[in-house]
Order: sequence, then C-alpha cells, then structure tokens
Amino acid sequence: MLAGAGMVAGAAACSGEQALDGRDAVRLAVSPGGGAALPPDSPIDVRAQTGRIANVTVSTAKGEAVEGDLNADRTQWRSRWSLTPGQSYTVDATAIGKDGKTRTVRSGFTVATVQKRFGVNVEAPYNKETVGVGIPIIMHFDKPVQDRASVEKALEVRSDKPVEGAWHWFGNQEVVFRPKEYWPAHTRASFIAHLSGVNNGKGMYGGKDYAVNFTVGDSHVSTAGEDNHKMVVKINGKKARTIPTSMGRGGEEKYTTTDGVHLTMQKDDPVTMTSDWEGCGQGCAGYYSLTVYKAVKISDSGEYVHSAPWSVGDQGHDNVSHGCINVSPSDAKWFYNLAQRGDVVTVTGTSRKLDPQNGWGFWQMGWSDWVKGSALQRSVSTAPHMDAATLSAQSGNGAVQQPRASHN
Repeated sequence: MLAGAGMVAGAAACSGEQALDGRDAVRLAVSPGGGAALPPDSPIDVRAQTGRIANVTVSTAKGEAVEGDLNADRTQWRSRWSLTPGQSYTVDATAIGKDGKTRTVRSGFTVATVQKRFGVNVEAPYNKETVGVGIPIIMHFDKPVQDRASVEKALEVRSDKPVEGAWHWFGNQEVVFRPKEYWPAHTRASFIAHLSGVNNGKGMYGGKDYAVNFTVGDSHVSTAGEDNHKMVVKINGKKARTIPTSMGRGGEEKYTTTDGVHLTMQKDDPVTMTSDWEGCGQGCAGYYSLTVYKAVKISDSGEYVHSAPWSVGDQGHDNVSHGCINVSPSDAKWFYNLAQRGDVVTVTGTSRKLDPQNGWGFWQMGWSDWVKGSALQRSVSTAPHMDAATLSAQSGNGAVQQPRASHN
C-alpha cells in the first residue's frame, strides 16, 4: 500500500514547509509504508507526481545501502533486488515539484523471517582467483530450484571489459555462466548472487547473498593434435612452446582422448590413477595403479595433461595412453606451472567427442543452444548501460552506476 499525500504533508509540516495545496506541488509516495512484516520479495517503490525525484536513500538497520533504478523521467524509483528476511529498512525520499519546492518522505518497515531457505556452492571461480580466458561461473544449489527465472534474475556479472554471456541450467540444481567468446585477457570481474530473499516457490527463500571477485590472467590456449602428436601452447596469442605428446591409444572408445574444447579444472602433484574408472579393480587382469606427477585435469572422464616418463619414446610419434595427454617430465613441469583454472586445451582429430557436461566442456555447446538453456531465454552484458532508465536516484546528479549485468 502506498504512503501517499497525507504522509507527504506531514513530512512537509515537520520541516517548516506549508501544507500541500498548490497544483504544482510535488506529491511523493513510498511503498511499503510500514505495518505488518512484508514478504522478502516485496519491492520498494517510490513515485512522484507533479515533479521529479531528486534523491532516494534506502538502508538497513545495519547501515547497508539498497540498490535501485530510476526511470527515465525520474518519477519512479524501484529497488533492484529482493529484501533480506528479518531485516528492517528505512526509506528517505526527496522530490522537487514544478513549484520549485522540495518534499521529503521517510518510511520504515520490517521484512518477515522465513523458515525454509536454500543455499549455494560456487565451484568456480574462487574468490580472488586468477583464472584462464575460458573460465565459467558454476553454481550448485543445495535444494532444487523451482523458480529458475526468479533466481536467474538475481545473478549479476560485472567486468571492466564488456562481454556478452548467458546463464545455462543443467537440471534444477546447477547453473553456469559462460561468455559468447573467451574472456579478454587481464579482465577484472565479479559475480554477485543477490539471492537473499529470492522466492524459490513453496515458501522457500534464498538464505544469503554471495560475491566472488576474480581476475582473468594471461590467455593460455593449447591445441593438442591426435594426428600430429604435439600440443602447441600459445600465451596471449603467441606460440610459447610446442610439446611432443602421446594421447589415447584408441581401439576402444574408453581409450580414446575426447575431442573438443576442454578447460583446465585442477592441478594435482601427485595423483594416483587406477583402472577402477573402467570397472577393472584389483584382481582384474588389466588392473593398473600409477602415481602420476605434474597432472593438470581437463575432464571428468579421467583425462589429464601429465608427466609420463615411461612413454617419452612414443611422444611425438605414437598414441599409447589410456586417454590422457602424456608429455615429458620437463614439459609437464612447465605446463603445470603455467596452468590456471579455466585455461583452454583443445583436442583435435579423435572420434570421441567431449560432452558439454563432461568436466567443464561447456564450450562444446553452440551459442544459440547455450542461450536456450537460460530460464529467461536471453543473454546478458557485463557492460554498464548509459541510458537514463538505469541511473540511480542515490546519485542525484545523473552519474551512472558501476558496471553491472543488464539483460538484452
């Protein structure tokens, strides 16, 4: 319910102004206007008639500011994100009428507490991590998401170099952000999940917000050819090293290295590799257990770029591995030290295609299909929009907000 003209008149009288009786005097309304505790997904709405909004300040009892957007003609301000359950808010709004006089309204209210909450685990990137140009943003929810659209609307990606990207849902507990093209090298970016108070349906709300700041480092793009038995590593577009390799020996699909765009996922030194993944445990005729050093994981089907001193004689000539990319100890050490999560490793020439859900194989999906996986069926941009509709009333002077994701 709007706190309307009567509330404005009271505010004006307290500040020594005369009561509103002229048709050119501004009328200012704030919703909500107090009373019973409100649902967390209730918007804060400020409207001005016969005038323009000059300033809106919304803060919690803890002094935390609330973000919002002002429309182009500065007659309506609306909060951008859901409200925090159990939190108290104060709204101070000032507008100026056609008569040149200002009017100020203050409103206070409390948000209801909730019993059922959902939480999130961010798999990648880590906070303050330096990552590769292919890095996705991966979120796992601890409970099924019933309202994907509401949750997706609360996800914000910012960067100092604009990119177009999109969210893609894999089931109802995982959502992934990926740019249309690789991130520009040396980009500073952040991800904010404004999930506190987001309505997931059936009385369940987001428990808290999540924020991750990360930096895209140098561009590391490697191409490993199954046919030419070498991996060419480029740093920022320039060839840095050509590494002799031995890849999957083939014969069976499980021994064939997956073909396509992989991303480096983690580094292990050492890691123990066994034949358990193919159903051959101890006692099996083909059982093996190897301790491998300088291993960089590139899929969830057991594939690594790793040191393989036993196959140095085959590297550059023959494929003899169980599916990994074997390289010499010296090349493995160099690659291991170079690698950062999200670096690109493209494998070419094999018959076994990498599935988009195998590890971080998200770049295997075409862009149009990727966008179709968005609950909102659209891409987002991490660049700021310069139009007046996205200006914050808190600035009061037309200054734009910091870069934020805006829907195309």
